[in-house]
Amino acid sequence: MMDKKSLQAIKAQRDTYLQQRAQTLTKDVQSYYVFVTSWMMKMESILSKEHKSDKLAEDLNSRCNVFVQGILYAYSISTIIKTTMNMYMSMQRPMTKTSVKALCRLVELLKAVEHTFHRRSIVVADSVSHITQQLQSQALNAIGTAKKRVISDKKYSEQRLDVLSSLVLAENALSGPSTKERRLVVALALCVGTQLKTFKDEELLPLQLVLKKLDLISELSERVKLQCDCSFLYWHRAVFPIYLDDVYDNAVDAARIHYMFSALRDSVPSMLHAKHMESCDQLLESYDREIMDVFNEHLLDKLCKEIEKDLRLSVHTHLKLDDRNPFKVGMKDLAHFFSIKPIRFFNRFIHIKAYVTHYLDKTFYNLTTVALHDWATYSEMRNLATQRYGLTMTEAHLPSQTLEQGLDVLEIMRNIHVFVSRYLYNLNNQVNFTYQFLRKKFYIFSQFMYDEHIKSRLIKDIRFFRETKDQSDQKYPFERAEKFNRGIRKLGITPDGQSYLDQFRQLISQIGNAMGYVRMIRSGGLHCCSSAIRFVPDLEDIVNFEELVKEEGLSGETQRAASVLDSVLGDLTSNSAEGTEYFKMLVAVFAPEFRSAKNMHLRNFYMIVPPLTVNFVEHSISCKEKLNKKNKSGAAFTDDGFAMGVAYILKLLDQYLEFDSLHWFQAVRDKYKKEMNAVVKEQNVQSASQDEKLLQTMNLTQKRLDVYLQEFELLYFSLSSARIFFRADKTAAEETQEKKDKEEAAKAGGSSEGSNPAAPSSK
Repeated sequence: MMDKKSLQAIKAQRDTYLQQRAQTLTKDVQSYYVFVTSWMMKMESILSKEHKSDKLAEDLNSRCNVFVQGILYAYSISTIIKTTMNMYMSMQRPMTKTSVKALCRLVELLKAVEHTFHRRSIVVADSVSHITQQLQSQALNAIGTAKKRVISDKKYSEQRLDVLSSLVLAENALSGPSTKERRLVVALALCVGTQLKTFKDEELLPLQLVLKKLDLISELSERVKLQCDCSFLYWHRAVFPIYLDDVYDNAVDAARIHYMFSALRDSVPSMLHAKHMESCDQLLESYDREIMDVFNEHLLDKLCKEIEKDLRLSVHTHLKLDDRNPFKVGMKDLAHFFSIKPIRFFNRFIHIKAYVTHYLDKTFYNLTTVALHDWATYSEMRNLATQRYGLTMTEAHLPSQTLEQGLDVLEIMRNIHVFVSRYLYNLNNQVNFTYQFLRKKFYIFSQFMYDEHIKSRLIKDIRFFRETKDQSDQKYPFERAEKFNRGIRKLGITPDGQSYLDQFRQLISQIGNAMGYVRMIRSGGLHCCSSAIRFVPDLEDIVNFEELVKEEGLSGETQRAASVLDSVLGDLTSNSAEGTEYFKMLVAVFAPEFRSAKNMHLRNFYMIVPPLTVNFVEHSISCKEKLNKKNKSGAAFTDDGFAMGVAYILKLLDQYLEFDSLHWFQAVRDKYKKEMNAVVKEQNVQSASQDEKLLQTMNLTQKRLDVYLQEFELLYFSLSSARIFFRADKTAAEETQEKKDKEEAAKAGGSSEGSNPAAPSSK
């Protein structure tokens, strides 16, 4: 029907229109953004006011104008969106990102208009009925005026009668409810009624305007739904990823995403009538899956990764991984996403805050299980997520560190040999350590004690003490221990300057550290058990809930629940009772071997303890002095592992009485007090001669004696404390007798219980 030139002209006109539209789209969006937001404020303002009786007509008129204004805005915006998008598609022209963002903004404004009407629907419905009555009244007044004019004209004609009849018909139609049929009758009647100049020009235009308003107001909800329908977006789903990227980049007004999902839902009613598939459910599922995949990829997953990255970098600021200066790299407050209410889409609610929280919970839990030593980092990240983003995180309840020095229990178990050689156990601060490890250490211990040089020296010292103890007031001489410590260096020294006695002391400290580790883990276990069982009123008398439930004849589910409760209580009771005898077990495992006849050379151990303590005190003072030096290699302020090791080995060998017979620490006190008194006397003598250099030397000597005495006292207290753990108050014979007494009491109790059932039958 049309030639090529005309078709090309149409195409050129369309191209020109699209170019102009693309240029003006951003300005249009800004204009309509102002229009619609101000209109929404007017709606809220007008509808929240109560009608005033003296200004009822004025209020209804303003409400009518605002409602009509909303429909007109919706019509204009809908026309722009549909025309622009459909022309781009039909002409196969690519849209710029700016155009896509602008059109999506218009979609949001369109749904904002619909949501405003929907949100105030009760007040709107109430107002509509009053407004229609007012408009009908205005129309009736205008028609009444015209009717009087027709009646006043006395000239009779058929045409005049028809005009009058039509005006009466219009009046009758306007006197009832404003239905579609009645409004149609009014329109048809006025087509006849406006003939013969029954209405003046200044009367006809207001009447037509009133009738148009009546049409709009009477069909307000239908017109709003029609103009704000965004089902056309089904064919333009390609804009959704670009829109989500824009929302993510401009997180401040993230709540607008509700409007877009509302627009996407408008496609669903049309899809329910799909005939090209076996079931429309397949189409709905496919649409749902597609939208959710895009939403996850372009918003949720990016948000999760960004939040995790921010938390990780905030926790590791000390590493200075990259420049995080907000003035240089910018800042995006992603917390706005977490104030968005759940988004409804199909049969689900998308809760962004819950989604991100679940992702972080899962990630932190999985990564903590992979590297348990990082538990503290992830715990800090959880706290930061709560403070910065208001996310309610779930505690992982995974094993965490229990040491004051920042070590991790599970990491220690992997490197147990390194731990005992480097860790300095503090008795005052506070599982079972591996049996194989102690066995290896005790093998080395036995070899040292079997060495001919060591064994001969110890036997010689034991014989000397037995012969001279009456003359030395039952105290082992300090000079003898000091001579042993110095004399052993003649046997050889390691490249780092350590004697055999230094190495033996380290071995005992390692054994003691193992015992300290056992005690620490035991304390943690008992703490955990006690906190778990604190709600049980009496551990000695726990009722059987399953039996009680059966007696009451309750349901099977209740019986199973009671059975589970009984098993849990049983586990808690046994766990709180077990684990308290770890030291006893480790003593029981090694003691028989230590005390056997083939290990007679170990019986001399108590005699090597005095020189060991001298060696330990010198080592401890050396470590403490390094704390004040620049090079702190080897510096330490505590090493109670040595005391634990000595206490443990003395218990294994049942040599507490033999060691106590040396009265070693009393001899140490006597020795240092004697020397200190001598220094004080010498100071008093020299103070008269006023030799300053000699006085300074004596002050330093006194200070050195104080330090040594204090260090020996600390060792004595540590050793006394450590002995309590191994029940040092009882010898092996006393413990054996106590065990026999317990067994006999248990047997007696069992036999008396066994005789009770027979008693009634004998009667």
